[in-house]
Amino acid sequence: MTTDTESSPIQVTPFPGIGAPSLSASSNRIDLWLLRYDRIDDEALLTRLRQWLNPAERAQEPRFYFADDRKRYLLTRALVRATLSRYVPVAPAQWRFGTNAYGRPHIEATQGQAGAELRFNLSHTYGLIALAVTREREIGIDVEHVSHREVSLDIAHHFLAPEEVAALAQMPVAQQQDRFFEYWTFKEAYMKARGMGLSLPLDHFSFDYPQCGTVRLSVRPELDDDAALWSLWQYRPQPHYLLALCAQRDTSTPTQVCVRELSTTLQERTVALLPTRRLHDN
Repeated sequence: MTTDTESSPIQVTPFPGIGAPSLSASSNRIDLWLLRYDRIDDEALLTRLRQWLNPAERAQEPRFYFADDRKRYLLTRALVRATLSRYVPVAPAQWRFGTNAYGRPHIEATQGQAGAELRFNLSHTYGLIALAVTREREIGIDVEHVSHREVSLDIAHHFLAPEEVAALAQMPVAQQQDRFFEYWTFKEAYMKARGMGLSLPLDHFSFDYPQCGTVRLSVRPELDDDAALWSLWQYRPQPHYLLALCAQRDTSTPTQVCVRELSTTLQERTVALLPTRRLHDN
């Protein structure tokens, strides 16, 4: 991952959840886990990880036609299970998940009080999986490969608010691709943090950039929400990726985002990755 300062390795076992140091989840810290799944080709490792999936997940994996999709599915499920086990003494295979009315996954209350307090959200795109974990505050994450597919103003009309489309149209054509995904990753992260996904009308909330390094959220009254209740961050973990986080705002103390990268052998290290844009991080 490209970082703003030099990163330092942490001594851990080959995968979080197997004897690795435990982590304490905190409401004023968000742990952001990153995995370049496309670089993992150790079949023995994948076989071990598959044992953590439940029967329904193991049955689903081979139904994907493309090998990349099968590997991504396996690693996303294993990553969630093993990572949550860093925070709560539950074996990776023992986690139980449910979904809300809009399909958003959550930890079942039967996992105990400590597990019920955890909040997580997952996103993946071509080559990269991103997982955000925190405590007792809703969170949403989206990551996109900005070069994997081309977008146009016609596409933007379907996914962005009118004011976002207007601002996009005023930009040089060479910059429109990146700007579209800056808007879209923020929109996805906000929708996921709300727990309502695409049931939220895409033209009822918008983002703009009043100055370098900042972002502003505007919400129409019909959504019954207050933009001041949310914190936002955007990162570029590598040149062709954009990632956005949205979390319920904690006004009592600044929020720390701790970025944790997993290698191809699933060794962990923390990296110093500065946000390119932010809003209300305290």
